[in-house]
Order: sequence, then structure tokens, then C-alpha cells
Amino acid sequence: MQKYIVGLSAALLVTGCVTKSKYTADINERDGALAQEKAAVTALTTEKQQLTGEKQQLEQKLIVVTKDRGQLKTSLDEMKQAMAEMRARQAEERKRLKEFEDLTKRFQKLVDTGNISVKVIDGKMVVSLGSDVLFGSGSAKLSPAGLEAIKEVTNQLKTIPGKSYQVEGHTDNLKIATAVFPSNWELASARALNVTRAMIDAGMPAANVSAASFGDTHPVQSNDTPEGKAANRRIAIVVVPDLSTMPGYEELNKMSSKQEAAAAAPAK
Repeated sequence: MQKYIVGLSAALLVTGCVTKSKYTADINERDGALAQEKAAVTALTTEKQQLTGEKQQLEQKLIVVTKDRGQLKTSLDEMKQAMAEMRARQAEERKRLKEFEDLTKRFQKLVDTGNISVKVIDGKMVVSLGSDVLFGSGSAKLSPAGLEAIKEVTNQLKTIPGKSYQVEGHTDNLKIATAVFPSNWELASARALNVTRAMIDAGMPAANVSAASFGDTHPVQSNDTPEGKAANRRIAIVVVPDLSTMPGYEELNKMSSKQEAAAAAPAK
């Protein structure tokens, strides 16, 4: 009996040792697994942070690229607009150059006589006739030769379609003070009006011609010499530019229409 008890105790002791060893091994295995999991979590956290940082960088780059793309598109659109306006200006310049050449050819005979000149002044085509050919000194009445010259000029101008003209009266700086013409303004105005009437009588539509006086304010030469004074006494028939063909006309027209609408709107 005693031997049996001793044997049983030994067996239990061995079993206890084995169970404890297994427990310790299980603990160690679990701790190892936990350590691996912690390491994996740490690695994943680090990777997540890196990915988050990369995402933010990519988002910033996308913002910059989108902004740059928008700026490039804007620049491209502006460039296209500028090129379109440049082409329109070039086309308008070519058109006006051809018109000037045609106008010069029409008046070549008169130009050769020295009675008139055809020039471009401040971007406008101008047919100039010396007042000494058209009027007597201090007078606004067209002479017979002057009337014939105006008829000849009008016969050429009225065949040009779609054009309007402004008749400008200019004088030299010699003062005038008469009951009819208190100053050069009145003399230049009367001369311009009489030329305008003569053009209308010669067949120019009244809606296509107007008159203006500049007195002695726009000399083309110095008034210090008789030749200069003679050049400044003149009638200038200006070809009025057609603004509708100019670049930017539509925008200006829309702006003007908006301003007129705003001015006409009742006050609140």
C-alpha cells in the first residue's frame, strides 16, 4: 500500500511538472504572438501614416496642377483672344489701306493739278481742298471754280458704298471780326456748311454728310509764312471710320446699351 501511494505521488508530481511546463510554453507562445501582433499593428500604423502623408502630398500636387491647368487655360484663351484681335486689326488695316489706295486713284487727276490732297491723318482718310481755290478772301460763298471742284469730288465720293463724311472748315490765324463772321469759328463754320450743301446738291445723301468748324485750332503748317497760312486755309472732307468694323466694337456696344438701360431705369 505504501508503495502504491509513493508511486501515485511520483506520477502526480511528474504530471504536475508536465502541465506547468506546457502552461509556461503556452504563455510564452501567446506572448510571442502578442508581440508579433503589436509589431504588425505598429508597422501598419506607420504605413498608414506614410500613406496619409503621401495622400496629402498628392492632394496638394493635384491642387497645384489643377490651378496651373486653369492658369494655362486662361493664358491660352487670352492668347487666342489676342491673336483674334490682332488678325482683326490686320484685316481692318489692309481694308483701310486698300480704301486709301482706291480713293487716291479716284482723285489722281485732281491731285496732279495740286488743287486737292488725299492723306491719312490721325488714322482717318482726308480729302483736303485749299480754301483759296473754293472761296474768295474772307468769304464763305463758293466760287464757280470751287463749286465745280466740290461737284467733281462729290461725284467720286458718292460712288463709294457705305461711307459717311464730315466736312471740316479750317482757317489760318489771321483775325476776322465782321458783322457776318465775328471770328474764324464762324467763317470756318459757314464755309463747311456751304460745302456740305453743295455736296448734297451734287447727289450726296444728306444722311451721309455733316459739317464741323475748327477755326484756326488745327493748323497743318506754321502760320509764320504765307505758304503755311495758305495750307491752313482749307476744307477737309474726312471719311468717317466705321466703328462697327473695329476690334472690340461689340463689347463697347453692349457696354453702351447697358449704360443706357441703367440710365433709363426708374429710380428705386
